[in-house]
Amino acid sequence: MDGSSSLARDRRSQLDAAANAPSLSTAIQRTSDWLLANQHADGYWCAELEGDSILQSEYILLLAWARRENSEVAQKLSKKLLSQKREDGSWAQYPEGKIDVSSSVKAYFALKLTGHQPSADYMVKARDAILEAGGADSVNSFTRLYLALLGQIPMELCPAIPPEMILLPNWFPLNIYRMSSWSRTIFIPLAICWALRPVVDRSEDCSIRELFTKPPEQWPELRCPGQEKSNRFFTWDRFFRTADNTLKRIEKWRFRPLRKRALKACEQWILDRMPKSDGLGAIFPPILWSIVAFRALGYDDQHEAVQSCWNELDKLMIHDDEEGTIRIQPCKSPVWDTTITLRALAAGRLGADVPRVRKSLDWLLSKEVRDKGDWTNNVRSEPGGWFFEFNNEFYPDLDDTAMALMAMQEQLAEIGVTLEVHPGQSWENTTILTTSNKIAVEDAVDRTLLLDKISSATKRALAWSADMQSHDGGWGAFDKNNDAEFLCKVPFADHNAMIDPSWPDLSARVIESFGLLGVHQHSRGKLGDVVRNAISYIRENQHYDGSWYGRWGVNYIYGTWQCLVGLVAVGISTDDEMIQRGAKWLKGCQQQSGAWGETCDSYENPNLKGIGTPTPSQTAWALLGLMAAGEEESPEVRKGIQYLLRTQKEDGTWDEEPYTGTGFPRVFYLRYHYYRIYFPLLALATWAKKTNPATEASR
Repeated sequence: MDGSSSLARDRRSQLDAAANAPSLSTAIQRTSDWLLANQHADGYWCAELEGDSILQSEYILLLAWARRENSEVAQKLSKKLLSQKREDGSWAQYPEGKIDVSSSVKAYFALKLTGHQPSADYMVKARDAILEAGGADSVNSFTRLYLALLGQIPMELCPAIPPEMILLPNWFPLNIYRMSSWSRTIFIPLAICWALRPVVDRSEDCSIRELFTKPPEQWPELRCPGQEKSNRFFTWDRFFRTADNTLKRIEKWRFRPLRKRALKACEQWILDRMPKSDGLGAIFPPILWSIVAFRALGYDDQHEAVQSCWNELDKLMIHDDEEGTIRIQPCKSPVWDTTITLRALAAGRLGADVPRVRKSLDWLLSKEVRDKGDWTNNVRSEPGGWFFEFNNEFYPDLDDTAMALMAMQEQLAEIGVTLEVHPGQSWENTTILTTSNKIAVEDAVDRTLLLDKISSATKRALAWSADMQSHDGGWGAFDKNNDAEFLCKVPFADHNAMIDPSWPDLSARVIESFGLLGVHQHSRGKLGDVVRNAISYIRENQHYDGSWYGRWGVNYIYGTWQCLVGLVAVGISTDDEMIQRGAKWLKGCQQQSGAWGETCDSYENPNLKGIGTPTPSQTAWALLGLMAAGEEESPEVRKGIQYLLRTQKEDGTWDEEPYTGTGFPRVFYLRYHYYRIYFPLLALATWAKKTNPATEASR
């Protein structure tokens, strides 16, 4: 068959699909109905948050350390592991990714511990793939720690993690609050484990020496992905390696005058952060290592703190009775899923006068942070904002806070209520005024209470967000000025997330939330300065081709969408060269089908930016970015809208296999199972409002 015939057939297929596509209003209604049908009785939404195989592997390694590798849970986890292997027998960071040696070594070890024979075909294939990729010699620092914990290598071959660091004052360059929040929560329990060495030697009954190409003493130096060794006389890399060797020598000499005090401080630090939290940091790795740390400190398995950690890990399990497997989530995402769902429903004309939507707003307000957390070590501000999980009071983040602010404002707008900030020279004379076009809630008392709650929470969140702005004009996720790049040279920093600096996508989302409240580039007072500094930061970080980097979503499509939307929200003209260049880049990477897609590989290879399997979520992001740039009537947007309509399923959902969420670039990626649902709805409903607001308003 010649090429022209093939193209003609493909075109006919697309036309047939388009003819069967639902109308815009039907598509919006379908997805809105699906989301309402899947709302939790308490008012929130929370879909599965899918990571990679290391979650199953590391849980099995923990169970093996606790001598529970023969349990039913371990066997079901190992069955899930087998289903996640690639064709060559290895494991990757995401379904279409290349082999990841650390993931593969942990998976092989976990399978062997749970009774899988090394002679099995799949184990032989895995072993061959691992050895071809460099063997266990090439694993990262976290994997080395697991191997040491189970007696496969000496603990001395792991990076030094001295607990005494917790005693260093905040002004000292290496204090724990210079690390990112997620690194900090992992560092403290690991420091206890490094000091006390709670090794359960499994090398006699379950060795993985067959994966070593050299003796462990000859394994290569640990280093962040993409960082090369420098030949300069002084480098931070060389400094920290010297410090690492010195600390290990001191450890051998048993010169530890502050060890007891440091361990006590680390223990208390963890205990202090467990209340009002779904475990330490509310994420999988620190919860897991807290169990090991507590047991190393002498806690028995029945201790309340240990049991709490096990219970939190249990909550992260998803049991698939049909498959007979268990998979683990890295954490849960109810605040994130709920805020974006509320925004999508508001765009689809479902506002706070709908009882189920109102219940969701009440739930969201109950999750506002009112206690001080780790961020207070660098910021003087009253508590405000939101976290990501069900409970994580110590760690509110700017991303969820911005989404929550926008969700509340957009929901109120649908019932004719507008909150508008009038910035003063200080927070004391900054006011939030309420205007209403109609009485949208029958119970006036109930309505007033809702508005008062949202107004108060909004003012606190705005103040906190403004105070969290970094010196470069941008925002990190959890901390202010968390940008000490020299810390990325520490040997245990090879998870590529040692710091939490400013990022354009997150910074643009923060100012987008300000813009919805009437704060813009010409506003006076502190808030106006905050916005102007952020605009300068985002402008300076635009790439030469018009795109922006996406730290928290894959990747340049995500970053470019968010920057366009955020900039326009605070008054940047769509005629601005920055906006025009961003829109042009998005148009340039649209695929023939009308969709957009980008692979996680673009973090490692920027030549792949904007290239990848088409997905509904990334298509929605591109459409939202282009519409913000004033391109809603463009052929590219219309073609993208038709793609979403054409590919929507009858139940109002879309299919999406690739991972489009980012945990740590080049290290850990995520598949948010609702991204394929609420982002396309947000794009379709936004387009409906922009192109035919009168018709859609009467729907």
